[in-house]
Amino acid sequence: MVTTRNTREDVITAAGRLFASKGYHGTSMRDLGRELGLRGSSLYSHVTSKEDLLVAVVEQGAGHFEASAEAALGSSDTPIEQLRALIAGHVEVLLDRSDAAKTFLYEAESLDDDRRSLIIGARDRYEQVFRDVLAAGARDGTFSADLHPKMAAIFILSILNAVERWYTSDGPLDRNGLEQEIARFVEKSLV
Repeated sequence: MVTTRNTREDVITAAGRLFASKGYHGTSMRDLGRELGLRGSSLYSHVTSKEDLLVAVVEQGAGHFEASAEAALGSSDTPIEQLRALIAGHVEVLLDRSDAAKTFLYEAESLDDDRRSLIIGARDRYEQVFRDVLAAGARDGTFSADLHPKMAAIFILSILNAVERWYTSDGPLDRNGLEQEIARFVEKSLV
């Protein structure tokens, strides 16, 4: 009989899945142990606390968003193409890394003050990428000169973050169509 051993990564992945579906406060370590087929003592050989698991999952989510922003900036020199790539990258993270993304977006508030401030810093840096692209587009005439980059970034990210709540792949739009439709809507509002 072959038994598989859970790794720390397995524990973090399972925690992300539970945090995304039940919320951080709705998930117990007992739930996580059941999910993995582990008893409490075995579970604690991988992690020190439930909050440490939340930190790990939230950091994963932040890393996915940061990597997508980096790729978007490297995709083109023009603000419009960078914005389209930022939108596509955000949708990709939401749909392909949904557990970590949802936990990053909605459960980080459960962290203690020091850890929460680190995650808020990651969110702010990610939002700043959108602001910088929008400001560059306003400067070069791609977008309206009176565009307010901070507000525009908040609006765009609000639209994007809502996607995980309503989008299904069997709906009227495939992923590419979804990304194009969001980009088209956003671009029209920026000129």
